[in-house]
Amino acid sequence: MLAKRIPTILPKLSFEESLEVTKIHSIAGNLEENTPLVIERPFRSPHHTISKSSLIGGGKIPKPGEVSLAHNGVLFLDELPEFNKEVLEVLRGPLEDRKVTLSRVLTTITYPCNFMLVVSMNPCMCGYYGSDKPCKCSMESIRRYRGKISGPMLDRIDVQVEVNSVKYEKLNSKKNEETSEEIRKRVNETRKIQQERYRKYNIFSNAELTPQLVEKYCKINEESKKILENAFEKLGLSARAYGRILKLARTIADMDKQEDIQKNHLLEAISYRNLDKKYWN
Repeated sequence: MLAKRIPTILPKLSFEESLEVTKIHSIAGNLEENTPLVIERPFRSPHHTISKSSLIGGGKIPKPGEVSLAHNGVLFLDELPEFNKEVLEVLRGPLEDRKVTLSRVLTTITYPCNFMLVVSMNPCMCGYYGSDKPCKCSMESIRRYRGKISGPMLDRIDVQVEVNSVKYEKLNSKKNEETSEEIRKRVNETRKIQQERYRKYNIFSNAELTPQLVEKYCKINEESKKILENAFEKLGLSARAYGRILKLARTIADMDKQEDIQKNHLLEAISYRNLDKKYWN
């Protein structure tokens, strides 16, 4: 089974979301016996050898692929550059449209695929480029390694975080860290804010906002507009990034329980767009 569950971290499914997930997994034949309703968010982690049809869906009678099986949940791609570049490129449409259409001679079927894409990768083959340890890779091999990830694909990844190696002192620290259950509680509270806000639009989160709804619910003041304008010029951001930054800033404000997007919320959202410029520019 490729499906994994991490119920202590992912937010709870609403009843409507559970129905959608259950229908998809029923069609795919993935439901366990005597399971009337899926109550945990899907967490799909396919191997890097996966084919396009397995990822998107297919077959003589088209069945849901991993993107649809991850609907209302998480699709996790570990070691992203190890995936075939053509396989990664077919994700661009589903990430944008939140649905995938499979056409065959006798039928055309559309499956929903509103998932959160989470990926991980090293900066190079040896994993040390940009760290305090010497990198053993040539610049050509580094370019070839990163070349698997296209600019348009990177542009669809809203939060880009560089994780440095952990020092022994921190591993041996007795300091109490926030637990997954505590984090999940905060996330559930934020999701509830968004569900109430968008109930009349039949959407569940900021990620689903249309351009018109972004304009209505992601308003920023003149100072923040200037900050965003400067960021676009400095970072060379795309038009797609504009809406994505505002949606992310809206989510950060919601987690802060703020009615309006403040300057610090916007600055934090912009800071998550720097990694691709550092390593791919």
